Amino acid sequence: MWDERYSKADLVWSAGPNTFVEQMCADLPPGRAVDLAAGEGRNALWLAERGWRAHAVDFSAVGLERARTIAAQRLGDDADRLTTEVADLSAWEPPDEGFDLVVVAYLQVPAHSRTPMLATAARAVAPGGRLLVIAHHPANIERGVGGPPDPDVNYTQDDVLADIDGSGLVIDRAEEVTRAVATPDGERHAIDTLVWASRT
Repeated sequence: MWDERYSKADLVWSAGPNTFVEQMCADLPPGRAVDLAAGEGRNALWLAERGWRAHAVDFSAVGLERARTIAAQRLGDDADRLTTEVADLSAWEPPDEGFDLVVVAYLQVPAHSRTPMLATAARAVAPGGRLLVIAHHPANIERGVGGPPDPDVNYTQDDVLADIDGSGLVIDRAEEVTRAVATPDGERHAIDTLVWASRT
């Protein structure tokens, strides 16, 4: 299904990064980053443009091929700052050295799949590194805009904290946040989950 969506002429998601990825990561010094469930790689591409060595992981080869194409256009000779990996996150294993930044933005899977995936994401954070999880909050279905209508793939900050419990990460922020969305009827607000954690 995602291969089919990403094969369309237009980008499925925006060309720029997620608002919260930009807010939380803009001032971080470049290092090694991984964008899990990267889709067309918008967050990884933004990081690569800022000097990061960004690794985009997704199960859609079509989405990642588009990411590489965009990297060639936007990064030119520095396109190799973006690398990609086609993988099912239920089986993905992070490298031993870990990453300075792990981004999981809008991973849409049921809880029984999400829990081990987020535990793996937490394990991928290197000493001194950070984890950012952004998700569609369950409240978005009734009070927000956009996002999946399936409550099984929307989750709260408490769900994320339970999933990464025991990882050794320090929780810096865990909250419900709103995100402005332009619609034909004017600006509305999506309701998201944000978790920002670090490893000392």
